[in-house]
Amino acid sequence: MRSKTLFDKLWDQHVVSVLEDGSSVLYIDRHYIHEVTSPQAFAGIEKRGLPFFRPEQAIATMDHNIPTTEQENPVMGPESAAQVTRLIRNCENHHITLYGMGHPRNGIVHVIGPELGLTRPGMTIVCGDSHTATHGAFGAIAFGIGTSEVEMVMASQCVLQQRPKTMRITIDGQLHVGVTSKDLILYVISRLGTGAGTGFFVEFAGEAIRALSMEGRMTVCNMAIEMGARGGLIAPDETTFRYLAGKPYTPAGENWKTTVNSWKSLKSDDDARFDHEERFDASDIAPMITWGTDLSAGIPVDGTIPDGNRKALEYMGFNSGEKMIGKKIDYVFVGSCTNGRIEDLRDFASLVKGHQKAAGVTVWIVPGSKQVELQAREEGIEEVLNEAGFQLRQPGCSACLAMNDDKVPAGKYCVSTSNRNFEGRQGPGARTLLASPLTAAVAAITGKIGDPRTFITPTK
Repeated sequence: MRSKTLFDKLWDQHVVSVLEDGSSVLYIDRHYIHEVTSPQAFAGIEKRGLPFFRPEQAIATMDHNIPTTEQENPVMGPESAAQVTRLIRNCENHHITLYGMGHPRNGIVHVIGPELGLTRPGMTIVCGDSHTATHGAFGAIAFGIGTSEVEMVMASQCVLQQRPKTMRITIDGQLHVGVTSKDLILYVISRLGTGAGTGFFVEFAGEAIRALSMEGRMTVCNMAIEMGARGGLIAPDETTFRYLAGKPYTPAGENWKTTVNSWKSLKSDDDARFDHEERFDASDIAPMITWGTDLSAGIPVDGTIPDGNRKALEYMGFNSGEKMIGKKIDYVFVGSCTNGRIEDLRDFASLVKGHQKAAGVTVWIVPGSKQVELQAREEGIEEVLNEAGFQLRQPGCSACLAMNDDKVPAGKYCVSTSNRNFEGRQGPGARTLLASPLTAAVAAITGKIGDPRTFITPTK
């Protein structure tokens, strides 16, 4: 019997048929829906007179457009309000569970799926959102799809896909204190480039990956697409099982034991062949930050801006040869489907505790879900933030992509824990510096770019 990668095993289990051109009809276990990419798809199946084929396998939420303050009295632009209203109507008409604004299970789609146990090992998962790759952290094939494909899944619970090639990125060794999963993936992309994963599904492996929490693994897989990959995945293990145990949608009792035993087989065979392999040493990774307008522009926070893309340097107002340390910033954003989980808020709070927010800096701390918001209160994180001069907002995608009122003004610098630093991503003319929650915390209390390692006392 031929040895297989984890990706090959999952893909083969879900192929309904292979067409003459080599593309596969792939069965989908879980379909996540939000307000931005679904309206045209709903309209499409209705125009064709088709029912939503399996509504019980879909879950909807509002996240991209919604405000992150005063959600009980939302003020939204006409387009955002229309999308939210349309999602409510579509979910009612097609009998789809919707966790709308204010619902205790509301949040960013890629945050609530895992925290509710809707995302599980062995699944195929799609959403009309590129960062669906997040769910691959659980040992699932998860990827974003376009609006026409969303309609296809609505109508048939299947999607037509070309089979990607496989890549394994192994990171061995241990991360230093002050270095996080966000730094790890920014480092990998800075070394390989934004096109290295094109045509591939990437499995992340190695000692450093296995040592990550589930939150950390989700951050890594979330950003796999920023190196051009179709998605990322990590083999499930005891860390995965502990995270999922007791979630609202996970099996319980004897069913849980049986399910976990089946999940334990979800791993690449020891002699499985990948189409491409890369290997890194975790001890080489420092806290990272981006200086340019794509993800390849990542350097250690104490590093020097290289002589790189002149257009990016001009847009960012930087010069090659300059140090990042000490550069003044205007905004800090903590949140998004990359770093809006409770672990991220814990990191931020742990560093700002005993300090005060820097004068003149605007800081948005946006939990990824209502559950994260509640947990931040119960753990005393909100109290720590308030004492330091910060405010915990309400959940939503927020300044990750500036589809609501959380926009960074033109020319202003924002240290952001989100996933993209493209021109105008956080608002027209905004200048984005991607970093971890720890590095964002330093910027929030000093008003400048700084090294989180200088604020952390090593444990003996």
